[in-house]
Amino acid sequence: MTLAPPDGLLVLDKPGGVTSRHAVDRALRWFPRGTRIGHTGTLDPLATGVLVLCLGAATRLAEYVQRMPKTYRAGLRLGARSDTDDADGTVTPVEAAVAPDAAALAARLADFLGEIAQTPPAYSAAKVAGRRAYDMARAGRTVELRPRAVHVHGIDVLKYDYPWLDLKVRCGKGTYIRSLARDLGERLGCGALVQTLRRTRVGPFAAEDAVPPDADAAAARVRMRPVEDAVTDLPRVVLDETAVRILCRGGTVRPTGTVLREGEAAVFDRANQLVAIGFWSTGRQVMWPEKVLRRGP
Repeated sequence: MTLAPPDGLLVLDKPGGVTSRHAVDRALRWFPRGTRIGHTGTLDPLATGVLVLCLGAATRLAEYVQRMPKTYRAGLRLGARSDTDDADGTVTPVEAAVAPDAAALAARLADFLGEIAQTPPAYSAAKVAGRRAYDMARAGRTVELRPRAVHVHGIDVLKYDYPWLDLKVRCGKGTYIRSLARDLGERLGCGALVQTLRRTRVGPFAAEDAVPPDADAAAARVRMRPVEDAVTDLPRVVLDETAVRILCRGGTVRPTGTVLREGEAAVFDRANQLVAIGFWSTGRQVMWPEKVLRRGP
């Protein structure tokens, strides 16, 4: 019997030493030919941990998983710098580096809380004039990336024994832990780089619930998550069948019994099936479809 391509999410525990693309290619072998699959946020080869894959219809919802907050366990090495800002690059010790005390460390870490301007690493997937920065850096070209706004929700010091510093970082979309380490090292005056990195959580998806690297096809299919888990951060709206049909055909509806703020919402039918992503306009008092997921005529 030929299995149908699945719709849903799969949470991988990416091993170190492989790219996110390689991890996706490995997962493809667990599913029928023709399965659409993509990941929702690149992890560096050095990094391990949560890599959320979207399969089938869920690939249309990847952007909502990408927006979810992320948690990292980062092992930093102070007193050194790297051209890649991590241990995979060329590491140069900082001569006469002075070990910062705990008070100085806490003060500088506080500088990185909230919304900050962060410049991505030269060796990153950020684009410059349409080209990946890491391709330009590997070719020996100078890479000039513009700072971008990112949000850091919290930083906890788990252990500090110079030159080793273990941090727990909770942050939003687009935050580079390598950039945080680099910039922290400059503020401290001693340099810093990422020695180890593990992503422990993306939104509701935790590492302890992830499929291990040595899983087989049967184990992977059992651990599939439903499509609606991609939109847990959106408000939820339930429509009756008539309203569902109107919305899924491109019309506008007025949900009743639900108080909404202007913006996107996850729309479900009475059978608890995700049918669309709608946009509620407070001014017009109507909802229109942004993404229609329901199959059928």
